Amino acid sequence: MQELPTSVPPHFHRLPNQRWQIYSPQPQQAEQFATEIGLSPLLAQVLINRGIDSLKEVQGFIEPESLVLPAPMDEFPDLAASVKLLREAISGGQKIAICGDYDADGMTSTALLLRALRLLGANVDYAIPSRMREGYGINDRIVEEFHSEGVALILTVDNGIAAYGPVARARELGVKVIITDHHDLPPKLPPADAILNPKLIAEPSPYRGLAGVGVAYVLAITLAIDMQKVGGLVNPLLELFTLGTIADLAPLTGVNRRWVKRGLRLLPHSQLAGIQALIQVAGVQPGSAENPSILNSKLKGGHGGTAPTTQNSLKPEDIGFRLGPRINAVGRLADPQIVIELLTTDDRELALKNAMQCEQINQRRQELCQEIEQEAIAWCENSAIDLQQERVLVVVQPGWHHGVIGIVASRLVERYGVPVFIGTFEDEAVGAVPPCPPAKIVRGSARGIPEFNVFDGLNFCADLLTKFGGHKAAGGFSMPAQNLDQFRNQLSIFANQCLQPEHLKPLVSVDVQANLAEINLDLYRQIDALEPCGIENKAPVFWTPNVCITEQKIVGKGGHVKLTATQDGNVSASVKAIAWRWGEYFPLPRRVDIAYRLRENSFNGKTSVELELLGVRLPANAATSRPPRFGKVEFDYCDRTYSCSLSPAGSIEELRIRNSQGQVLAVAPGQNIGLLGNSRKDAREVDVSLPFFENLIQTAKHALGI
Repeated sequence: MQELPTSVPPHFHRLPNQRWQIYSPQPQQAEQFATEIGLSPLLAQVLINRGIDSLKEVQGFIEPESLVLPAPMDEFPDLAASVKLLREAISGGQKIAICGDYDADGMTSTALLLRALRLLGANVDYAIPSRMREGYGINDRIVEEFHSEGVALILTVDNGIAAYGPVARARELGVKVIITDHHDLPPKLPPADAILNPKLIAEPSPYRGLAGVGVAYVLAITLAIDMQKVGGLVNPLLELFTLGTIADLAPLTGVNRRWVKRGLRLLPHSQLAGIQALIQVAGVQPGSAENPSILNSKLKGGHGGTAPTTQNSLKPEDIGFRLGPRINAVGRLADPQIVIELLTTDDRELALKNAMQCEQINQRRQELCQEIEQEAIAWCENSAIDLQQERVLVVVQPGWHHGVIGIVASRLVERYGVPVFIGTFEDEAVGAVPPCPPAKIVRGSARGIPEFNVFDGLNFCADLLTKFGGHKAAGGFSMPAQNLDQFRNQLSIFANQCLQPEHLKPLVSVDVQANLAEINLDLYRQIDALEPCGIENKAPVFWTPNVCITEQKIVGKGGHVKLTATQDGNVSASVKAIAWRWGEYFPLPRRVDIAYRLRENSFNGKTSVELELLGVRLPANAATSRPPRFGKVEFDYCDRTYSCSLSPAGSIEELRIRNSQGQVLAVAPGQNIGLLGNSRKDAREVDVSLPFFENLIQTAKHALGI
């Protein structure tokens, strides 16, 4: 057994700290399903994984326009009252004010309702609270200011459901309030005149997953229909809906799937000067996405069986990774008015100017994220924190911009596989520049893992916090700086209650095994039928065992790894691949199992399919048949040969791994400490959670088929 190295040996490959979860293959059902609907068995397996296993269900999934939707008026209890309030305000010439939010959902919602209400003849203005000075949501200052300006009706978008005090104050001042929001309901609802929130409607409703911009869209279109002024309004609003829905990571199910599918076709030919400018500045190239005729006559019966069409369309990732971040960056670092003006102007010159500002601010956001991420990683590596024991990572440092630390938190979750709470010290007088008085508060963001509820974790520490909010996956908080140590301890107590050691690795959810010879443009275009892919309808993830990395190099400022993967077999195949921000794992081992999505690459007029790596692990070089229960199996790890076995040790089965020098590593199930030596008498204890031993053990288990 190789001794615990004091430095990383040249043949040792550091790999992502991941756990793979592979759906159980259903080959017979997938083959039958593929024959019935006329698509690859690989994608038939993906549909089965998504819970879709009948011709009727696949019809509604691939052609959402074929579904019959209930009328919004029948779903939202206060929609009729909201329309009545707005119509009365418009006809009476009363002033309406929108209170938005500074994220992409809030800004697109604000722009959507501004456009709609202006076209419907309303006297309307807006305000968005300061991220730096005030934080999220409508507040007393905004209410007082609106009242002093003669506002008769306040319309919140993407906020307000938890703002009991400010809404009550507005009602005291005689100002009517309509809340449009999608966040979780508080124990006591605000005393608004009307509330539109999908959390207030039945759970099976197709409108249940709407983001804030979706609620705004429903209200705007319903009002326009009621006023008989729909003409020319739907498509521009649908574009804003699509932009905000994807950027906010709303589930692409129900009406979201139906409307986003429409909106993605509209965006390349946008009627909005701001979106045209944003697409231009971001360098997004709409793909000529074919709508493949994968639905055979059994599915098409009664629907006319129209021929395949070619439609220039954007993909959700074009918004999620290109357009959305440029909008969100403004809300994080600058004045949201830049985005509101961008999305409401019809002046192309002004739109291009604002889009260029978004681009510059986003570049600054990228630089800040990279700086903070590097500093946070350095702190983690130097602090010698035991994440197996703590089960949560709390990183707080001075001088970090709290507008971007949430992004860094997500990256640290990817790296360390534990919930991350990241913050920065600030003085009570927010925005002070050094030299400044000693810091008095901590402001932070949190990101979770599937088994850890962020909001519940914050609530567990509520006695230490001055303010907090969020949901299962993410949250924000502030507290007196002197509470930091106790906050870290209480979070660790909570994390140890809900997390087991096996949870502390990023999860890679894999759909189906594929041969590289099956990866081609035809398969990629069939995936288009599953679009739009995103939250709750993830793009298919394939995996291929024991591929050979024949070429690899570092590219780009972010330290991306570009490589060529080759699979031997009856038909040898090679495919180009990219692994984003995997520079620290370079070079990858020559032989690996890979998990990946497919992406299109167009260069010099040629289009090909590439792999986007999501996961990598060392392969098992064992026989494909399961070994005897206590038999020995040989495997290779880090260019060395080992043997392994499961051996009885009292009442348990012990994993034993032997190297060529006769040293044995013995590990009992669920233990972080193993015994290493030539015999038990002279064996020493070693920490098997360290990367070398952990990867060695995982490879041995894989070889044994356990």
